[in-house]
Amino acid sequence: MGTDAAFEVVRAVLSADPISVDQAIAAVESDTAGAVVSFSGVVRNHDAGRAVERLSYSAHPTAHQVMADVVARLVAEQDAAPGAGGDAVRQPVRIWAAHRIGMLEIGDPALVCAVSAAHRGQAFAVCSELVDRIKEQVPIWKEQFFSDGTVEWVGADG
Repeated sequence: MGTDAAFEVVRAVLSADPISVDQAIAAVESDTAGAVVSFSGVVRNHDAGRAVERLSYSAHPTAHQVMADVVARLVAEQDAAPGAGGDAVRQPVRIWAAHRIGMLEIGDPALVCAVSAAHRGQAFAVCSELVDRIKEQVPIWKEQFFSDGTVEWVGADG
């Protein structure tokens, strides 16, 4: 039951360079995909009623490996799930995920994920689970810079 028979991890990284949902979608599209689902978590201009000017994301030294492991674990679980081989010929599910580190401005994508699959149900489910696991498990911290000059460190959970 090899994962490479049905799943392809195109990218699973932390990036100091800008990321985009267009880049992610283009990377996972294929002739066998009937659905491409994407997520772009962007820097917003407020948090808990306070005006935010910018954010900085910092990662634990192990975060790069944790990111790869989180995606690999999700792929292994999905591949082993009942019905994973429903089509006579297993159609590939392609996954792309990146989380920014460093300074980001309002509107910049902080977390981008894209999943392509033969059918929309699987693409939605895998993309949603991927986003949740990255936000819960990858050791990344957010430093928020507020308009009033204050700064606050929080987990990358929002």
